[in-house]
Amino acid sequence: MIPATRGHALPAMSAQAVAQVRELESITAQCPQVAVQTRHLIHAGMYARTIRVPAGMVLTGVLIRVPTIVIVSGDCTAYVGDEFVELRGYHVLAGSAGRKQVFVTHEETDITMLFPTDARTVEEAEDEFTDEPDLLMSRHDDKRNQVYITRN
Repeated sequence: MIPATRGHALPAMSAQAVAQVRELESITAQCPQVAVQTRHLIHAGMYARTIRVPAGMVLTGVLIRVPTIVIVSGDCTAYVGDEFVELRGYHVLAGSAGRKQVFVTHEETDITMLFPTDARTVEEAEDEFTDEPDLLMSRHDDKRNQVYITRN
């Protein structure tokens, strides 16, 4: 097994680490916010959501309650477990339930999260992966969402 600190996994975080992310989130919430488009795909029993984050951004995520796969393509620093890790290039990461990520982008970076689901709508999928769906940008501006749902 490759240690999480080597950038191949996003482990569950301690309560203290989650609290630190929440503290950062309260600080960044006071800063001007950049609207990021979310691309949603529900297909073949899988939900994928992708965001493209501009360079120079600090992004905090919601508390994730299901295991996921996270694909990062770009150049960023991620808060992993209880430390910051550089992610350059393309990474496919095993994401554990019980994490609240921070990403600091050094160049434009694409981040995709996916997991198996029976959800039929984006809202159902979002409600499945977090207890904090109201914190998601995708819940605040429908014009910033691209949604594709197949019947497969």
